[in-house]
Amino acid sequence: MIKENIELVQEKIRLACQRAGRQEQEVTLIAVSKTKPLSMIEEAYRAGMREFGENKPQELRDKAKLMKEPVRWHMIGTLQSNKIKYVTGTACLIHSVDSVNLAKSIEKEASKKDLIMEILLEVNIAEEETKHGFSVDELLSAIFELSQLPHLKIRGLMTVAPYTENAEENRIYFRKMKELLVDINAKNIDNVCMDTLSMGMSSDFEVAIEEGATMVRVGTGIFGERNYLQ
Repeated sequence: MIKENIELVQEKIRLACQRAGRQEQEVTLIAVSKTKPLSMIEEAYRAGMREFGENKPQELRDKAKLMKEPVRWHMIGTLQSNKIKYVTGTACLIHSVDSVNLAKSIEKEASKKDLIMEILLEVNIAEEETKHGFSVDELLSAIFELSQLPHLKIRGLMTVAPYTENAEENRIYFRKMKELLVDINAKNIDNVCMDTLSMGMSSDFEVAIEEGATMVRVGTGIFGERNYLQ
């Protein structure tokens, strides 16, 4: 079933790219495997998946140790400073950097491990009180400040759009995110390479792709409903 789900999602990605006049290769599909057992991740791997997203640092660390095949792990959930050690050097990309203080803590941990950690800055584009992330107004000053940190590489932006049953309602937010990315790129800030736009989940990834997403995070569409009791 997972193989069929992946093929269906990939076909939707292909069609969304076609509608937007984009190349399918421009979009990376991340299988969001949070709460899912290793056996399901291995099944997805056999079906061709190589990029997996986790919400909890310890879960990412533990699965990375157990997974024998070479995959790329993405930290996509809220990250607390005391959990950074679990993902720095294990995740290929941290999507959810939502404050300057968190970024500085990642810098400190990356410095200890003598590595450069690639990050995305999370933007609360819809200004939801329940969501984490930079506001649009504070984003640019944060980027200038964080661009000075030698063990961080800012690769782009991420957002979690509002939950809605009508994906079209989120088009305006995805479009704003793309505009933000373009505006920041135009400033040619040293140590900032804005080539990644992580947005769109199972319910709205097609619209996100049409508006410029380069990474989409799909969990339910691949693995089925999550078990929230775990």
